[in-house]
Amino acid sequence: MRKILQWWQKRLLHFIASVIFYTTIPLPYIKDLDFTQVACFAPIVGLLIGAILILGDIGIYYLGIPLETRSALVVGIWIVITGGLHLDGAMDTADGLAVNDPSRRLQVMTDSATGAFGAMAAIAILLLKTTALIDLDSLENREVILGAACGWGRWGQQVAILYYPYLKPSGKGAIHKQAIRCDRDLLPGFFLLLSLSGIVLLVNPQKLAFATSMIVAGVTIASSTSAWFHHKLGGHTGDTYGAVVEWTEALFLCFMTIFSR
Repeated sequence: MRKILQWWQKRLLHFIASVIFYTTIPLPYIKDLDFTQVACFAPIVGLLIGAILILGDIGIYYLGIPLETRSALVVGIWIVITGGLHLDGAMDTADGLAVNDPSRRLQVMTDSATGAFGAMAAIAILLLKTTALIDLDSLENREVILGAACGWGRWGQQVAILYYPYLKPSGKGAIHKQAIRCDRDLLPGFFLLLSLSGIVLLVNPQKLAFATSMIVAGVTIASSTSAWFHHKLGGHTGDTYGAVVEWTEALFLCFMTIFSR
């Protein structure tokens, strides 16, 4: 029993470390947290972020704020919760990919200054998310899709960590390779997101196409974005992990507008 309690305590501390690493959610200070396993909990943290966004969206809805403004506010809250961590990675990645010389791309990505292509990538992501949320005007579908987008985006990050090489000898993203080592490490997040679609079916069995589409879109888009950045760069960095999250979220929302009614 003691060993079981110690195991759960250790996992809880790893989850808290993940929340601190990936979000700006205020938590009490805990000494000597281990951040090497944070990537294991990325999809769970994604669903936590999604839950906060859903609560915020519902609250804004009951204030009577119009759909367009409400959607923009939700995207703004999204940035605040993550501290712009993943969006910054997407911007740096775009700046790197804009360089014609492949040998200089990583160097450009480490530059803290944002270039024109990085700014354009950020604008495109934020526009896609906002307009997709505007199209998702059915409150029930909108909230489920919003939560799923946050989860699948971070599952895509796990795919990138596992299947593709890390291109830098050091950096924030390097520790993720210690956490995601084999296919088995992808299963908890996958089954968690699978269960989200299962809940949709339990609540409304007539939504089989909707629930199935969330799974198919999530797996396809998450895997494709991680593969695409690997194709362009030959691997991944912490910045591209963030880019995978952002683009998976945005494209997932766009695809799910098919079920906006």
